[in-house]
Amino acid sequence: MSNTRAAAAAAASVNREEMKGASGEGLTLEKLKEKMAFFAKERDWDQFHSPRNLLLALVGEVGELSEIFQWKGEVPRGLPDWEEEEKLHLGEELSDVLLYLVRLSDICGIDLSKAALRKIELNAIKYPISLCKGSSQKNNQIKTISETAPARDAAATNATTSNDNGGV
Repeated sequence: MSNTRAAAAAAASVNREEMKGASGEGLTLEKLKEKMAFFAKERDWDQFHSPRNLLLALVGEVGELSEIFQWKGEVPRGLPDWEEEEKLHLGEELSDVLLYLVRLSDICGIDLSKAALRKIELNAIKYPISLCKGSSQKNNQIKTISETAPARDAAATNATTSNDNGGV
């Protein structure tokens, strides 16, 4: 049996318990974290899963993901011109990136779900809809509210300071 066939046979005999719920239904980052931890523990790989090693593996997988798109130019959403085999390969590389990221966050003690939600909230502040809708500019390129409406801001300041008696 060739090495490739042996690897395929080993992959086919993966512990079915660890693959329960693998259809993706109701799959959470927490469940992925648990599955990755179990997978590594069964193989005695925790000794190799340092933050540095996991980061380097993640970077390698991002490189493999990038290769799929290399030389293709812009690609339309849904990849309508791609063969199913290409899409399957893309899914595998995207999964490698996700799984290494989840494992890295676990080893570093970061709750990736909470960190991601916090980052979305920070980005909402950094990129307010009123200034960013339909724009691809970075946050250091967008005009601030005070730059876009100095007259309105000045009027608001005058209105609050000129009303000395505190009335409405």
